Amino acid sequence: MSSLARVTRIRPAHGVATVEAVQGTLALDLTPVLDPPLPNCRPGRPGCDVVAVPDALRGELEKWVERYVQAAIEIVAGDRPAAQLVRWTLPSVHQDLVRRAALVARAGRHEPGRGRPPGVTRPRVSGVRLSFLEETTVEAAVHLRHGDRSRAVAARFELVRGRWVATALDFC
Repeated sequence: MSSLARVTRIRPAHGVATVEAVQGTLALDLTPVLDPPLPNCRPGRPGCDVVAVPDALRGELEKWVERYVQAAIEIVAGDRPAAQLVRWTLPSVHQDLVRRAALVARAGRHEPGRGRPPGVTRPRVSGVRLSFLEETTVEAAVHLRHGDRSRAVAARFELVRGRWVATALDFC
Protein backbone atom coordinates (compact mmCIF):
# COMPACT_ATOMS: atom_id res chain seq x y z
CA MET A 1 0.00 0.00 0.00
CA SER A 2 1.34 3.43 -0.97
CA SER A 3 1.83 6.19 1.63
CA LEU A 4 1.47 8.93 -0.98
CA ALA A 5 -1.57 11.15 -0.54
CA ARG A 6 -3.42 12.64 -3.45
CA VAL A 7 -3.25 16.46 -3.52
CA THR A 8 -5.96 18.44 -5.25
CA ARG A 9 -5.02 22.02 -6.09
CA ILE A 10 -7.73 24.61 -5.54
CA ARG A 11 -7.46 27.73 -7.65
CA PRO A 12 -7.28 30.81 -5.36
CA ALA A 13 -9.86 33.58 -5.65
CA HIS A 14 -8.90 36.82 -7.42
CA GLY A 15 -6.58 38.96 -5.29
CA VAL A 16 -5.41 36.15 -3.03
CA ALA A 17 -1.73 35.41 -3.28
CA THR A 18 -0.52 31.82 -3.30
CA VAL A 19 1.91 30.52 -0.70
CA GLU A 20 4.66 30.22 -3.29
CA ALA A 21 4.25 33.88 -4.33
CA VAL A 22 4.61 35.28 -0.80
CA GLN A 23 7.26 33.03 0.71
CA GLY A 24 9.49 35.29 2.82
CA THR A 25 7.50 38.47 2.09
CA LEU A 26 4.42 40.23 3.42
CA ALA A 27 1.21 38.86 1.94
CA LEU A 28 -0.20 42.16 0.69
CA ASP A 29 -2.63 42.45 -2.18
CA LEU A 30 -1.26 45.42 -4.12
CA THR A 31 -3.92 45.31 -6.81
CA PRO A 32 -5.16 48.90 -7.29
CA VAL A 33 -8.70 49.67 -6.15
CA LEU A 34 -10.57 51.00 -9.16
CA ASP A 35 -14.00 51.31 -7.53
CA PRO A 36 -15.37 54.84 -7.20
CA PRO A 37 -15.22 56.43 -3.72
CA LEU A 38 -18.19 56.48 -1.38
CA PRO A 39 -20.99 58.84 -2.55
CA ASN A 40 -20.36 61.36 0.25
CA CYS A 41 -16.56 61.31 -0.14
CA ARG A 42 -15.81 64.40 -2.21
CA PRO A 43 -12.41 66.05 -2.62
CA GLY A 44 -11.83 68.64 0.07
CA ARG A 45 -14.48 67.22 2.38
CA PRO A 46 -13.08 66.05 5.72
CA GLY A 47 -13.77 62.36 6.20
CA CYS A 48 -15.68 59.91 4.11
CA ASP A 49 -19.13 59.50 5.55
CA VAL A 50 -21.37 56.50 5.15
CA VAL A 51 -24.39 58.74 5.74
CA ALA A 52 -24.88 62.37 4.78
CA VAL A 53 -24.80 64.84 7.67
CA PRO A 54 -25.38 68.60 7.74
CA ASP A 55 -22.23 70.72 7.68
CA ALA A 56 -23.37 72.50 10.86
CA LEU A 57 -23.45 69.18 12.77
CA ARG A 58 -20.02 68.25 11.39
CA GLY A 59 -18.48 71.58 12.44
CA GLU A 60 -20.06 71.47 15.91
CA LEU A 61 -18.96 67.88 16.51
CA GLU A 62 -15.41 68.52 15.22
CA LYS A 63 -15.01 71.26 17.84
CA TRP A 64 -16.49 69.04 20.56
CA VAL A 65 -14.23 66.08 19.63
CA GLU A 66 -11.21 68.40 19.65
CA ARG A 67 -12.07 69.60 23.19
CA TYR A 68 -12.81 66.05 24.38
CA VAL A 69 -9.54 64.58 23.07
CA GLN A 70 -7.56 67.57 24.38
CA ALA A 71 -9.04 66.89 27.83
CA ALA A 72 -8.31 63.16 27.48
CA ILE A 73 -4.64 63.73 26.65
CA GLU A 74 -4.36 66.20 29.52
CA ILE A 75 -5.75 63.48 31.81
CA VAL A 76 -3.17 61.00 30.56
CA ALA A 77 -0.40 63.60 30.91
CA GLY A 78 -1.43 64.31 34.50
CA ASP A 79 -2.82 67.85 34.06
CA ARG A 80 -6.46 66.97 34.82
CA PRO A 81 -8.30 64.56 37.05
CA ALA A 82 -9.95 61.71 35.12
CA ALA A 83 -13.31 62.43 36.74
CA GLN A 84 -13.79 65.42 34.42
CA LEU A 85 -14.74 63.19 31.48
CA VAL A 86 -16.88 60.59 33.26
CA ARG A 87 -20.12 62.02 31.90
CA TRP A 88 -18.99 61.67 28.26
CA THR A 89 -17.13 58.37 28.50
CA LEU A 90 -18.08 54.69 28.77
CA PRO A 91 -16.79 53.09 31.99
CA SER A 92 -14.32 50.88 30.10
CA VAL A 93 -12.83 53.88 28.27
CA HIS A 94 -12.68 55.85 31.52
CA GLN A 95 -10.85 52.99 33.27
CA ASP A 96 -8.31 52.94 30.43
CA LEU A 97 -7.72 56.70 30.82
CA VAL A 98 -7.19 56.25 34.57
CA ARG A 99 -4.75 53.37 33.92
CA ARG A 100 -2.80 55.37 31.34
CA ALA A 101 -2.62 58.40 33.63
CA ALA A 102 -1.27 56.22 36.44
CA LEU A 103 1.39 54.68 34.16
CA VAL A 104 2.53 58.09 32.88
CA ALA A 105 2.57 59.50 36.42
CA ARG A 106 4.62 56.57 37.70
CA ALA A 107 7.11 56.99 34.84
CA GLY A 108 7.31 60.76 35.39
CA ARG A 109 7.32 60.49 39.18
CA HIS A 110 4.31 62.72 39.76
CA GLU A 111 0.71 62.34 40.97
CA PRO A 112 -1.98 61.73 38.31
CA GLY A 113 -4.29 64.73 37.91
CA ARG A 114 -1.96 67.07 39.84
CA GLY A 115 0.11 68.43 36.96
CA ARG A 116 3.38 67.45 35.35
CA PRO A 117 6.88 68.37 36.38
CA PRO A 118 8.05 71.80 35.18
CA GLY A 119 9.60 71.97 31.72
CA VAL A 120 7.47 69.22 30.17
CA THR A 121 5.60 70.47 27.10
CA ARG A 122 1.86 69.98 26.87
CA PRO A 123 0.49 67.91 23.97
CA ARG A 124 -1.99 69.72 21.70
CA VAL A 125 -4.66 68.58 19.25
CA SER A 126 -3.49 69.61 15.80
CA GLY A 127 -6.31 68.28 13.62
CA VAL A 128 -9.54 66.28 13.64
CA ARG A 129 -11.10 64.19 10.86
CA LEU A 130 -14.57 62.72 11.30
CA SER A 131 -16.34 59.91 9.52
CA PHE A 132 -20.06 59.46 10.20
CA LEU A 133 -21.09 55.81 10.12
CA GLU A 134 -24.65 56.71 11.14
CA GLU A 135 -26.24 59.93 12.30
CA THR A 136 -25.64 58.68 15.85
CA THR A 137 -22.16 57.13 15.38
CA VAL A 138 -18.97 58.88 14.36
CA GLU A 139 -15.34 57.81 14.22
CA ALA A 140 -12.56 60.34 14.59
CA ALA A 141 -8.89 60.43 13.65
CA VAL A 142 -7.09 63.04 15.74
CA HIS A 143 -3.55 64.34 15.12
CA LEU A 144 -1.60 65.34 18.24
CA ARG A 145 1.55 67.46 18.40
CA HIS A 146 3.90 67.14 21.36
CA GLY A 147 6.87 69.38 20.71
CA ASP A 148 8.49 68.07 17.52
CA ARG A 149 6.70 64.73 17.76
CA SER A 150 3.34 63.60 16.42
CA ARG A 151 0.89 61.00 17.64
CA ALA A 152 -2.58 59.94 16.68
CA VAL A 153 -5.72 59.08 18.57
CA ALA A 154 -8.53 57.04 17.06
CA ALA A 155 -11.90 57.48 18.72
CA ARG A 156 -15.50 56.40 18.34
CA PHE A 157 -18.42 58.42 19.68
CA GLU A 158 -22.07 57.43 19.86
CA LEU A 159 -25.10 59.54 20.65
CA VAL A 160 -26.61 58.13 23.87
CA ARG A 161 -29.73 59.82 25.31
CA GLY A 162 -28.92 63.09 23.54
CA ARG A 163 -25.25 63.16 24.58
CA TRP A 164 -22.13 62.18 22.61
CA VAL A 165 -20.23 59.48 24.51
CA ALA A 166 -16.76 58.09 23.80
CA THR A 167 -17.15 54.35 23.26
CA ALA A 168 -13.55 53.75 22.12
CA LEU A 169 -10.32 55.68 22.48
CA ASP A 170 -7.07 54.29 21.10
CA PHE A 171 -3.72 56.08 21.38
CA CYS A 172 -1.60 55.15 18.37
